[in-house]
Amino acid sequence: MVRNRTLLLIASLVWLTAGFNIVRIGFIAYTGKVSMINLLCSAATFTVFWFMVFKRLVIKHTARIKKYKKEKQYFWNFFDLKSFCIMAFMMTFGITIRVFSLMPDTFIAVFYTGLGIALALAGVKFAANYVQYDIV
Repeated sequence: MVRNRTLLLIASLVWLTAGFNIVRIGFIAYTGKVSMINLLCSAATFTVFWFMVFKRLVIKHTARIKKYKKEKQYFWNFFDLKSFCIMAFMMTFGITIRVFSLMPDTFIAVFYTGLGIALALAGVKFAANYVQYDIV
């Protein structure tokens, strides 16, 4: 079992790892496909995922973690069951798209880069919440 504050650090590491791995896949797929329109589409993808999904997720899970009454939790409590299910679906869907080449490399480049940066930013925000845990 870990302290509640540590759950934020675990969340940070999970999201940073996922984000960097997704960005890496996107960057590899970007080889020979860098254009202003693709970069703008990656930025749009980031904006949608950050403001409509991950920013809210960070706020929701940080608030949930801070409300725990017991001082220590199991390490997997950085997420709730619904979030683990969503993460499993996203991973399965992403792997399926790549393994079966269901989308062109340009889509992978644009989408994965924007999504990965949003995921990594969620990791950064969880880390900031970890640092500021007792301050706020």
